[in-house]
Amino acid sequence: MNIVILQGSPNRDGSTAILTDEFARGAAEVGHAVQRIDVAREDIHACAGCVACGYGAGPCVQRDGMGAILDEILSADMVVFATPLYYYGMTAQLKVVIDRFCSENTAISSRRLKAVLLAVAWNADDWTFDALVAHYETLCRYLDMTDCGQVLGYGCGTPRMTRHTDAPRQAYELGRSL
Repeated sequence: MNIVILQGSPNRDGSTAILTDEFARGAAEVGHAVQRIDVAREDIHACAGCVACGYGAGPCVQRDGMGAILDEILSADMVVFATPLYYYGMTAQLKVVIDRFCSENTAISSRRLKAVLLAVAWNADDWTFDALVAHYETLCRYLDMTDCGQVLGYGCGTPRMTRHTDAPRQAYELGRSL
């Protein structure tokens, strides 16, 4: 399986990276090809709302790094959304990439991709991830993606905190289970 990880944290070596790396390690160990894209490092502009793409007829009129990301997604079997929790949602850097899916809605949906959510948060309240999970599950439903698992790292505010939780092991095992 060809897996693309959209790593949405602006902190390349933070808690989200720990889960991302562990998931990738597990998936690679069982023979999957894994590519990590640090979307915060890419030149991606926000959707202009011009509707020139026809919301799925493509292509987007903007010429930035999104074209290459969409090419990777359209050649993948699975997309992993990896993000720290920022005000109970995904990072703006990941959200801007997802917003730009609109130019390829039809092509993405027709791929019937598998999806995974990897998320970390400082907060450990039981409701911490409710809004993010609802958004992710709605995105999966809208784009006809199959949710293959979620690792929600409660109490993972720093890499040190994250390493002392079960979340890295869960991410590794999810990757190996594919």
